[in-house]
Amino acid sequence: MSTRPEHVSEASAPGTGPRPEPAITAGASGRRRAGRGQAALLLLLLAALTALSAVPVWLRSAGASALQGEVAVDVTGAQAAPGVVAAAVVLLAAVGATGLVGRAGRWVVVAVVALAGAIVLASTVGALTDAAGIAEAAAAELTGVGALAGPARLTAWPWAALVVGVADLGGAVYVAVMSRGWPSPTRRHSAPGATGRVEARAEPDDDQAAWDSLTRGDDPT
Repeated sequence: MSTRPEHVSEASAPGTGPRPEPAITAGASGRRRAGRGQAALLLLLLAALTALSAVPVWLRSAGASALQGEVAVDVTGAQAAPGVVAAAVVLLAAVGATGLVGRAGRWVVVAVVALAGAIVLASTVGALTDAAGIAEAAAAELTGVGALAGPARLTAWPWAALVVGVADLGGAVYVAVMSRGWPSPTRRHSAPGATGRVEARAEPDDDQAAWDSLTRGDDPT
């Protein structure tokens, strides 16, 4: 008489039951990678905007000297607020860090991006409040005389830099939200390499032990 059960549950049969976990894991991993890519792209865009905001002329004035007469004085954002350029470099460094850090290190990236935004705002506010002093320093470099022949006039670019600084701070908030699911970085190739080195050193020891056994008249097998 056969003892095989008449009905076999589909859930108990190997390979027949539904396995949603790999699909869910793959989808979550894809979302995490997409989150890192979006964060890196945003920070790269902010770095470009920050650097570009320092290229145009922020201040215009005029200086005068006995030899050259009246000379136009144009001060770029990089001259008026060097911190803006430094903040752009900091943001570029944060772009590279987004692909290396995990859940704990993400706060370092957030802090760096927020610091870059604060530097942009502080440097721009300093240029706005001391426009005349910055123009006089630029006139002294051109004419040798630290006196202006006209008022220091601001362009629209310092105000645009303020907007960029606020956007940098918003980027820090965005990275803080998007990086909640970032996994910790893995070291895939370190363990196999170490195992291979251990096995490579172990083989001569086994052969030497077998040879010593043969010289003593013992059968190592």
